[in-house]
Amino acid sequence: MRDGRHVRQLAYTPSSLPVGVAILAILIGIIGILLFVVAITLILVFTGLAVLSQFSLFGAGIVGGVVLLIFAVLLLAVAFGLWHLETWALALSILVLVVLLVVSVFRGTLVSVSSLIVVLLLIYLVLVRHHFR
Repeated sequence: MRDGRHVRQLAYTPSSLPVGVAILAILIGIIGILLFVVAITLILVFTGLAVLSQFSLFGAGIVGGVVLLIFAVLLLAVAFGLWHLETWALALSILVLVVLLVVSVFRGTLVSVSSLIVVLLLIYLVLVRHHFR
């Protein structure tokens, strides 16, 4: 309370962060960190091979490492956004889940455990959307 009035709290508190969103953010963050380490390793190894052997073929490995690094940074950003209940992270997560469902339809694997998990995550994120700002 400030000056006898209630002040709306803008920052999240641990109690306002839904448990499922916290778990999702942590899992995405772990995957992002693992991909980051793999990407840096690929870049270093293929750069070393390219320098030592002078084959331009290893440049494809470097490009692959950079693409993986970009993907890892995006995953870490989404994990951070979900943890802090950012609307853009929610929207991006929902978009990715919808794309995964569409891919499942075209692959004919809509009735599978992975598709069921995607549907449950999608429903859960829609249900907890009011926690995001």
